[in-house]
Amino acid sequence: MDCLFCQIVAGKTPADKVYEDGEFLAFWDIHPQAPVHILIVPKSHISSLTELTGEQQDLLGRFILLAKELAEKEGISADGYRLTINCGAEGGQLVPHLHLHLLGGRRLDDQLG
Repeated sequence: MDCLFCQIVAGKTPADKVYEDGEFLAFWDIHPQAPVHILIVPKSHISSLTELTGEQQDLLGRFILLAKELAEKEGISADGYRLTINCGAEGGQLVPHLHLHLLGGRRLDDQLG
């Protein structure tokens, strides 16, 4: 199990968790790019968006709804926030485990690349 996020899910690597259920784990990013920077990961290992199939569309919908709920919980929903999924090395994905960045708490730059 070389995947960092799988190790966090398994409790072998510590993380500052903000949410956990049977399918997902959310925790604070250790190198935050905004005052609120939470990573949301599925507990099952999926390397990236490129591995998703139609059978996982419900999982992806719950992924986004969880991000919305966490934005509300963190008090950034009304002012706005950003959700980002990087895909592959050239897309900026550093950990090969599907994850969603929830960023907010300040005005975010409009540059995306």
